[in-house]
Amino acid sequence: MLKIYLLLGLILTLTVQVNGQTIQGTVRDQFQPLAGATVRTLDQSTGTSADANGQYQLNVAPGTYTLVSSYIGYESAQKEVTVAAGQTVTVDFVLSTAQSLNEVVVVGSRGAPRSQLTTPAPVDVINIREVVQDAPQVTLNQILNYVAPSFTSNTQTLTDGTDHIDPASLRGLGPDQVLVLINGKRRHTTSLVNINGSFGKGSVGTDLNAIPTAAIKRIEILRDGASAQYGSDAIAGVINIILNDNVNKLNANVTTGGYVSDGSEGSIDGENVQVNANYGVPLGVEGSYLNLAGSYDYRNYTDRGGDYTGTIFSDYNNPTPGQEPTGVDITEAELSRRGLTRDFFSGRVGQSANRGGSLFFNSAYPISEKAEVYAFGGLNYRHGEGAAFYRTPSQLTQTSATIYPLGFMPLIVTDNYDRSLSAGIRGQLGSWEVDFSNTYGQNAIDFTVENTLNASMLTASPTTFEAGGYSFTQNTTNLDFSRFFKDAMAGVNVAYGVEHRYENYQILPGEEASYVNYGKATRVGTDASGNPILIPDPRGTVNTRFAANGSPFAGGSQSFPGFSPDNAIDASRTAVSVYGDVELNFTSRSLIDVAARFENYSDFGSTVNGKVAGRHIFSDALILRGAVSTGFRAPSLHQQYYSATSTLFTDGVFVESGTFTNNSRVAKLLGIPKLKQETSYNYSAGFTSVLGDFKLTLDGYFIRINDRVVYTGQFGKVTTNPTPQEAEVNRLLDVANAGSARFFANAIDTETKGVDAVLTYTKILGGGRFTGNLAGTYAKTSLVGNIHASEQLTGRESTYFDEASRIYLQSAVPQTKANLSLNYSLSKWDFFLRNVYFGKVQEATNVTENQVWYGGKVVTDLSAGYTFNNNLKLTVGANNLLDVYPDEVAAASSGTGRFIYSRSAQQFGYNGRFIFTRLTFNL
Repeated sequence: MLKIYLLLGLILTLTVQVNGQTIQGTVRDQFQPLAGATVRTLDQSTGTSADANGQYQLNVAPGTYTLVSSYIGYESAQKEVTVAAGQTVTVDFVLSTAQSLNEVVVVGSRGAPRSQLTTPAPVDVINIREVVQDAPQVTLNQILNYVAPSFTSNTQTLTDGTDHIDPASLRGLGPDQVLVLINGKRRHTTSLVNINGSFGKGSVGTDLNAIPTAAIKRIEILRDGASAQYGSDAIAGVINIILNDNVNKLNANVTTGGYVSDGSEGSIDGENVQVNANYGVPLGVEGSYLNLAGSYDYRNYTDRGGDYTGTIFSDYNNPTPGQEPTGVDITEAELSRRGLTRDFFSGRVGQSANRGGSLFFNSAYPISEKAEVYAFGGLNYRHGEGAAFYRTPSQLTQTSATIYPLGFMPLIVTDNYDRSLSAGIRGQLGSWEVDFSNTYGQNAIDFTVENTLNASMLTASPTTFEAGGYSFTQNTTNLDFSRFFKDAMAGVNVAYGVEHRYENYQILPGEEASYVNYGKATRVGTDASGNPILIPDPRGTVNTRFAANGSPFAGGSQSFPGFSPDNAIDASRTAVSVYGDVELNFTSRSLIDVAARFENYSDFGSTVNGKVAGRHIFSDALILRGAVSTGFRAPSLHQQYYSATSTLFTDGVFVESGTFTNNSRVAKLLGIPKLKQETSYNYSAGFTSVLGDFKLTLDGYFIRINDRVVYTGQFGKVTTNPTPQEAEVNRLLDVANAGSARFFANAIDTETKGVDAVLTYTKILGGGRFTGNLAGTYAKTSLVGNIHASEQLTGRESTYFDEASRIYLQSAVPQTKANLSLNYSLSKWDFFLRNVYFGKVQEATNVTENQVWYGGKVVTDLSAGYTFNNNLKLTVGANNLLDVYPDEVAAASSGTGRFIYSRSAQQFGYNGRFIFTRLTFNL
């Protein structure tokens, strides 16, 4: 495959001939070439980007042109040039940095964009195009996981839908406590709620991997509470994704690779192919553009599991003639008789398989000198296949020897559809800047369970089930006003606006066989002989179909029971907000930003939040900044209305557990209170400094979150002398085919304390450009105060908020991360070396003696790139070059041998060394 891509690139290079008139040159600053800088004509009739050496080339008709060169964080420059027929003209640009500091950012302030180092709150700026040229990672979550220390995300395993949508964290808080924007507009969340054994349990996040990297110009990560500025979810911070707007330049890359590791199956596994392309065109008016980006993604599964050490065959599977089976383990003898090994029954533990693609666009069109219309959005589709736990022949109530003589490994298949569209008009109305926009987004996931069965259907069971799915829709309308008063003090910026948001959440039921237990019946009386009269009834409490060991068969599709009509929901809400933001520049060195926001939700009421942030520039060597804010997060519709029965693997045991809404009868019987919003207090302070070639930022923070929403532990049946109340709970669990109940609840208060530091160094060395970045973060979240349990829950607090949930919250992801990245470019070569330290993590389990810690590890990335010409570049390298794996789990946490590494405590995954090759085309 690599040879094919190389040949294609060479053919393209040889066939693209330059004819006619040419403008060429370089773009640089006082130190080095500026790779990726744009050069265009003033009317945008043509444009291009500089290559890795800062060189550009434009093909034009004879005439006079005004050229404009620009680059993020630098002042734009213009030059006029006249080109005669057949002439080649050289025009070089030397750009000056904006404020002599760093990249310009727009997130975190309603005022004019400012340097990264002069913002009143810490902001990371990530140039995605530069990163993807050298880094092994190809998905947005993994790119950020290795680039931004305060960001954490890992691929999960054996967690149903979460296998296909990676939960992400900022500053150690939950996936639903960071707000994602695209071009400054709120991005919708996924329809998936994480419920099955992973970090972020009980939360609903945003699917960053649905956005192709080819569509992204840069990413701004505001590491500060911003609910007063942007609304719900922005407790930990804001991720603002700025889309590409370049024209007349095709940028494309093809990345192929796989895991070449001691743990790989064969010489290579987990093969990965990603194709990205981006192209923009002007729309005939100066300042107009339509930028298109697309991607194709393929990811094969991996398996890093161990040999299953539990019972595979019992004497029920091969009874001894003349003897009554008792369930005795005969695995070793039976494996020998059948010529099998334990590895055959171990299942699959690793990343799921995925394939799909994306198409995004970004556009603007001036309709006058002072106004333009704009639109952006995209489509994403992914087809995922994740494995569930292997069902062995000895699990008599969950399998059928007729259909699967050797048991079976169920496959949970997802079809993930994501779509978004934002459109608006912005411009000047008198002295005010006005922006009116509407943003629509929807995510839908359909589940199919393959290679499985409904045991209660006996030998009539199908092996594939449509299990239903869910959908989430969000529509946000914004009207924003801003004005800069240049004559007031050193400048005052005033901004205000209104927002209306509509949200809808749906659960769609699956086919009947996916959720029904056909072995249930209701007793309606007795016959003349005193025998019970039973009527088949899926809601009944009498079992009628039993396995050979006398236990009732399980109902629904094994591993992932489908959603029933009882689970079906179509719930909506609206939220209306009004905000104001005033930025006071007392002098050119001192500013204070004050923001306030009122928000009203149709389902739980109103909230008011505020923020005060300030910054003072003593000199380039010392800039102090700080912020104080309050925040909130509205419980998602998913958390209010999700209900289902799911199969859990908890501390070595399969459990059918039901999730019930807070307004359900079960919740009322147990005393589970109604959900309300989380509230927070956020304090941050830090400084930035420029010391020659060094730039430093250091920021500390404290975040208090009250009434945090959690996913409770499992409330089981009371079988010994149950009270009438407990008996009704037992009956309702039977109706749901569940053995336990879980809920979403405002159960706890937490405090998070941490510090972020970033040090960068840039220097021309040996005729090349050297850049070094050292960044680190420490974030510790602690449970404070008592668990918020009702009187009815007295004595059951350890179930309401169990130990596994506490560990997921506090220590299942690294509290400490550090990143050292080194880049060196020389002529046509560039080299990239990165070491990332992932701190220790803890096993999330309710068994105290098994709550072990796994030590910190360093993962090394290395790549080398060679630029053949302006059109073609080849990069080869590796993620996890030294093939580092996490510490192995203790036997007690191995899931009877299934797990070599923890599935609950994730540092950097456990796939091992990834080798990749990337071809980059620029035409």
